[in-house]
Order: sequence, then C-alpha cells, then structure tokens
Amino acid sequence: MPLDPALADRLVASVAEGFPDQVAHTQALVRFGSTRGSEHAIQDFVFRAFRDRGYAMDRFAMEPEALTAHPGGAAVFEAHSRAPIVVGIHRPRAETGRSLILQAHVDVVPPGPSDLWTHAPFDPVIEGDWMYGRGAADMKAGHAANLFALDALARIGLQPAATVTLQSVVEEESTGNGALMTHLRGYRADAVLIPEPEDEKLVRANVGVLWFTVEVRGRPVHVREMGAGANAIDATYRVIGALRQLEARWNADKAGRPYFEGEPDAINLNIGRIEGGDWASAVPAWCRIACRIALYPGIDAKAAARAVEAAIADFARDDPFLSNMPPRVSFEGFFAEGYVLAPGSAAEAVLAASHRRATGAELQSFMSPSYLDTRVYALYDRVPALCYGPISENIHGFDERVSLASVQRITTAMGLFVAEWCGVESVSAA
Repeated sequence: MPLDPALADRLVASVAEGFPDQVAHTQALVRFGSTRGSEHAIQDFVFRAFRDRGYAMDRFAMEPEALTAHPGGAAVFEAHSRAPIVVGIHRPRAETGRSLILQAHVDVVPPGPSDLWTHAPFDPVIEGDWMYGRGAADMKAGHAANLFALDALARIGLQPAATVTLQSVVEEESTGNGALMTHLRGYRADAVLIPEPEDEKLVRANVGVLWFTVEVRGRPVHVREMGAGANAIDATYRVIGALRQLEARWNADKAGRPYFEGEPDAINLNIGRIEGGDWASAVPAWCRIACRIALYPGIDAKAAARAVEAAIADFARDDPFLSNMPPRVSFEGFFAEGYVLAPGSAAEAVLAASHRRATGAELQSFMSPSYLDTRVYALYDRVPALCYGPISENIHGFDERVSLASVQRITTAMGLFVAEWCGVESVSAA
C-alpha cells in the first residue's frame, strides 16, 4: 500500500530538520583517515553512534578460513584489514513489515599526494553545495544517510515495523570480504539498500572484479653489457600488451549480455601499481605489476582467473626471454562475480516511488563497470539488492566531493523507502 501522503510530508520535513546534524556526522566520518587496515577508530565511532540510538549491537572479526572457502571470498593475505565489522540491529515490537539491510563501508582508497588536493584529503571542507574529502562521496555520505534516514522516522515518533540491520563494513575497496562476512555471520533480510554514490540512479547491472599480481624476473648485468642481460621492466611492458589483448577480446564478447551490449569498454583492465629494479645502472632483475580486470555477470571468477593465467602463459611461450622464465601470477584481492538486478521487484517499485516523491523525477537505472557489495546479496541471498546514492565527483581521485543537496534528496528517498517497505509503528507502546 502506498505511503500515506501526510506521513510522507512529515518524513520529508523531518529529514530536512535533521540534515545539519547529518552533515556534521558525515564530516566527522570523513576526518577519519580510514584507509585499508586503519579503520579501527572509525568503527569504534560508528559502534558508539549505533549503540547510543539503542540498537542491538554486534561487533565481530573476519574469519579467514570461512571467507577463503566461500566461492565469492578473496584470500586473506597480510595486507587484509583486521578491523571489525559493526552491526546495529533495530527490532520492532511486532514484525509486521518486510525486513531490510542498510549497508555502507568505511574503508577508503589512499588519497595520493596531498599537494594535488585543493584542501587536505581528510578535511571535510564545504564550499557551496559540495563537501570535499577522501571518502566524502565513497561512501561516508551514504553511511550517514543510512543512520539519519532512521533518525528521521524516530524524530516523528515512529520506527520500522520490521527488523532493520545497519551494517558498517570494511574491505569493500579491496576484496568485498566485509560484506561477505556479514552474510557468513547469518544476517539476512527481504531486501538490501546500499547508498553508494550513483548519481541518484539505481544500478541495474554490475561487473565482477579480479585483482592479480604479475611478477617478471630478468637477468641483471651492468648496463655496459646490457645486451647480455634481460630487462624485467621491458618484459613486463610486453606482458601488459598481452593483457590488453585479453581485455579487447573480453570487451568484444558482449553479444547477448543484457545491459552490456551498448557499452564500448565495460571490461576495464587497470595496471594500478608497478615496481621493479634496484639500481639505475643495472639491468633490472625483477618487476611486479598489480592489476584489476572486470568480468561480465555470469562469468565464474575461477574461470576468469584461469583465462588470465593462460593469456600470460601463451604469450610467454613465444617471447624469446619469457619462454625460459615465465611470469608468476597470483590473485590477492577481489575474486568477485558480477550480477544483474532483475527488474520488476517490489523493492524496486517502492524505491522508484520514494525517489519520485523525494526528487520529482523518475528513477533511472544503469550499468556500473565497478565492484559493488550488492553482489553478495544478489548472488548468495538472492534478494533485491538496490544500490542507489548521491551525486558526486572525483571518487578515487583528487578533490573527491559529494553534493549535499543530493545527499538530502537521497536520504529523503531512503526514509520514505524504509517507511513503506518495512511499515511503521510508534516508537513507544501507547
């Protein structure tokens, strides 16, 4: 049943009333430099914010063996975060509505050289409609929106009439193991909403992602005898060329793939890091590249990994040097498959109506060529997994920023969504 118009109006006003506090809370989140492995302090802050609102609390660690054993899990190596997962649970007096998971991640990618930022990366400066800072958009604005959408209901004396689980995870930017760990912990719901910065659109399809490392060994000699050696850095560039050919083949294989047929380069290979050599006047004996490549939904991650290994091995067999010293390939990071959100779910219909009420526009959907935690719930829980969030710019880049007007709109839509999807009851029994 559609939400009562009078209640909708009260919710819209309540979100607006609480928005200054929401902005301040978002700024507090941004001030934590919560790069991979450094999320303990922000998770403590989140724990207190959830607990102080009266939610039942759960805080738990990753379980490497369980994660590695799961088909969607990434191997847990030394660089993996040891920060806990934090969950706050709202339980109604009577479970009359449909349950919901609201999830967000607190980990952020490294900011890079600070002198390339207009403001310090973890200083949440507001200029006009924009809040700047690493993680402001991806996704601390969404993290705050989860909490303040529920606060907006509480402010008018209401709460969801179903279980709502607030999940604050890590490892979203590197493995996806944080969201998967909540699944392994046993948390389930009738729908999931993750407010990633998606320009007020719904993600209809999402690629899978593999991270892998290629190590090439050379033959070091003094540069005066360069011809007698083998330059590992030069050889690595040849390997990159072979990987680019694999990328092109995968991009060409889009026929019959819904939401991808019109996309020229949904399968992106990124050479994200390169290191090698020990001395400018010595032919380098080693080079290592860290890579990321996307997968179409429906492609098994293990099969894709084998294809990457085969592409490198096939190239090496015909290379004069690499045929004698083949590159080594290892997978450390994302090992995740993609998904397609089937249209027509009740949850999507409720979100579309909520978006229309909050923004005055129809909800649009699109394909996102990036990793999203919604894959856990779409693939393994098989429930509607909705990824929908605010307008942003420069995520993972310099001067990352999020539109505050957009944050208020999507928080309003989320509050309306919770009220209609879960139903409402009074905060206190009268």
